[in-house]
Amino acid sequence: MPVNYSGTWDIVDNHNFEGYMVALGIDFATRKIAGMLKPQKIFEQDGDSFTIKTLTTFRNYSSSFKIGEEFEEITKGLDNRKCQTTVNWDNDRLVCIQKGEKKNRGWTHWMEGDTLYLELTCEDQICKQTYKRSA
Repeated sequence: MPVNYSGTWDIVDNHNFEGYMVALGIDFATRKIAGMLKPQKIFEQDGDSFTIKTLTTFRNYSSSFKIGEEFEEITKGLDNRKCQTTVNWDNDRLVCIQKGEKKNRGWTHWMEGDTLYLELTCEDQICKQTYKRSA
């Protein structure tokens, strides 16, 4: 049985978020606001069905999916693009591939103890985020 991601996670480190947002084509003003935010992630997991919510004081984003099933995702509140998205297990990692307008787009989540890691990719940019389980 794969790892259980359920819980609430608070960001503690956010490396190269600016470069990632530039690669997505996000405008300057939105990048400046987003760069100051401290997102919280809430994972709801029921076997291979997930809802991941990213909450901030500026915008919230929610994505629901089932492992291995492609779905149409509109990244509303992020870069507002339509993607064909698939999330799969790679051992205990959640690996997402988003096919669409931007090349090499997706993300990977994995846990080590009470630390959640997230790598976001778009074109030639990689953003690395670290979260701690909320108390």
